Amino acid sequence: MRIAAHPFWLVGFRPFFALACLSGLGLPLLWVSIHLGALPAPDTSFSAVQWHAHEMFFGFGWAVLGGFLLTSTKNWVQIRGYHGASLIFLVAAWLFERAGMWFGARWPVFHFELSSKLFLGTIIAMLLWTLVRHRKDDSYRDNYFFLLILPAFLVAKQLMLSVEHFQIGIVMATGLFRVAFLVMLERTLTQFMKNIFQVDILRHPLLDKAIKLLALLLVGAGFMPPPLAGWLSLLLATLLAGRFFFWKPQLALRRLDLGIMYLGYAGIVLQLLTEFLGQVAAPVWVGAFSTHVFGLGVMGLIIPAMLIRIAKGHTGRKVVFEPIDKAVLWIMIAAFLLRVVAPQFHPQGYATWLILAACGWCAGFGILAWRLIPFLLQPRIDGKEH
Repeated sequence: MRIAAHPFWLVGFRPFFALACLSGLGLPLLWVSIHLGALPAPDTSFSAVQWHAHEMFFGFGWAVLGGFLLTSTKNWVQIRGYHGASLIFLVAAWLFERAGMWFGARWPVFHFELSSKLFLGTIIAMLLWTLVRHRKDDSYRDNYFFLLILPAFLVAKQLMLSVEHFQIGIVMATGLFRVAFLVMLERTLTQFMKNIFQVDILRHPLLDKAIKLLALLLVGAGFMPPPLAGWLSLLLATLLAGRFFFWKPQLALRRLDLGIMYLGYAGIVLQLLTEFLGQVAAPVWVGAFSTHVFGLGVMGLIIPAMLIRIAKGHTGRKVVFEPIDKAVLWIMIAAFLLRVVAPQFHPQGYATWLILAACGWCAGFGILAWRLIPFLLQPRIDGKEH
């Protein structure tokens, strides 16, 4: 069998969800080892903190987002989608970027710049081409939000690697992922609540559009006057919190596999509130509180459940969260509490909380890798091709 014809290369979620599991397993422990001095920092022209932030957003985060969008966009517009050699190239570019982010200071400038831009620039161009070329067949009218945010990821990446604009890059990357999660949660939670509980949740076109437009505006929060960014964050948090209570959380929280998606939604609200407080009251948080609320309380909770659902459903398996799958979700909830909440009450134990949370991610994504990668390497069990 030719390598490009292997089941692993049939559709985007297969290789990129495998990379997501492996990077979620390794990156937090690697960062803690660097942060505590057990390992040397990457050989880069920027700081170790910048490396850590970049790899979590553009290494781990874009392995997930890339795999999701490569798969979902083809379904939205009803085409075959990228597979085979195209996916092999993207994975090679993703790995090239990881090498550049670790050894880049030793490389000629051109080689580092190529490694830094090749993967993201290529996958964004491919996704945009799919959505624009087949826009007449698109089943979602609000996919123009992806047309707007995808190119902006290139700007956020560049800012994050700039010493002067690092924090603006963090705010922008967070805002872009926030828009992507909000679009995804609107679509999936509506469907899940209908299928599981036979109930409809509030979907008002004006409210939904206002939420997404405001989220899009806040992508540029780092360029706004701080009070304006703070009050806009509060407004979006208020709209999201109001809608949350009409989305029947009392039902969703009865099931861990669905409830954790609601907890991730609540994490978006909490992160926006911390941004508001940070701009108007400047409270003293321990450990980049707002960024880690989003990283562990939104991405860290939603992504594992998403990986399980898609990896099982799109390989022809029944989407059932078995006890080991639920254990992963509990581990990720514990990691959030250990990394984000515990340091606020006992800052003296910060290093311990950091280690425990990283071990939680290692355990959670290690189990996911053990469980899901064999599915990703095998043909669909229902006889369908992809």
